[in-house]
Amino acid sequence: MSVWDDLDLLLDSPSSLTVTSNTRGTVKDKADFKVEEDVSALRTAIEGLGTTEKTLIEVLSQRSNAQRQLIARAYEKATGRTLVADLEGDTHGDFEDLLVALITPPAVYDCHEVIKAMKGPGTTESTLTEIFASRSNGQIKALSDVYLEETGRLLTHDLKSEVSGDYGEALLILAEGKRDDSTNVDNAKAKADAKALYEAGEKKWGTDEMKFVDILCHRSIPQLRQTLIEYKNLSKKTLQESIESEMSGDLEKLLVAVVKCVKNVPAYLAERLFKSMKGAGTTESILTRIIASRSEIDLSDIRTEYKKLFGLSLFEQLESEVSGSYGDTLKQLCGKDN
Repeated sequence: MSVWDDLDLLLDSPSSLTVTSNTRGTVKDKADFKVEEDVSALRTAIEGLGTTEKTLIEVLSQRSNAQRQLIARAYEKATGRTLVADLEGDTHGDFEDLLVALITPPAVYDCHEVIKAMKGPGTTESTLTEIFASRSNGQIKALSDVYLEETGRLLTHDLKSEVSGDYGEALLILAEGKRDDSTNVDNAKAKADAKALYEAGEKKWGTDEMKFVDILCHRSIPQLRQTLIEYKNLSKKTLQESIESEMSGDLEKLLVAVVKCVKNVPAYLAERLFKSMKGAGTTESILTRIIASRSEIDLSDIRTEYKKLFGLSLFEQLESEVSGSYGDTLKQLCGKDN
């Protein structure tokens, strides 16, 4: 029995997709924040002989993103150089990527991760799936606005040339950021949708994938939660199990991600973190993206779900998997279990 089969927990758990207050993060505004002091500490760390990485970590991991924006502006005013350029010049590898992520506004960071996933030979579908399945309408709209501002083109227009088939269709619907936002649940509609899904998959020979796409990518989160319950009553299988047995490839992965995020975004991201550290080698880009981008949203929930799912503390996993200044920064952002 996996955590994903337990639908009874569903209706009470808060959704990171609909919650707007950022009280579940691990990083908060620093109380006695003094921008000039931080700028001067960073300058000493960067301009001195050899970069003092400890100072960079202390300052940048212990301030909120809004505070880091103030630091970056004041830094440029004082030095005539951008903080990003100086960090890129003085640090390298994963540590550099993480520090740059921390001083980048959230919507800009999401946008740059999407651009990176679309660039170069082959599209990184797993990154696109993670971002578009786990972000709220507001976050998707914000990253799309940045994309338009930086490239002069619509994100959906450029995505069209990168993704195709049913997966492409589904991703483009999510990338419009137009999921129904209402909090009302229509039980009759949930039953009807569950039946439509059952008839489009389990019950017929061959699967009508677009029926799944249409319902899972358009309905509101509370509505889909009720639909998952109705589906299990009807099919005796969870919708996730049906998708996994009926579909394959990127579409299956995307729809399973959507279902998991409907249930519990922090658990979905905890699982992504676990898989990025499992087996030989660690996928640092996933660690960086999730820990940096969720540190002010729901990282403390991710930590809790990590412990529930895998019986391990995220902090201790990081301790054994990542080292050096990069590992120290991740651990600072993650914090220990309460």
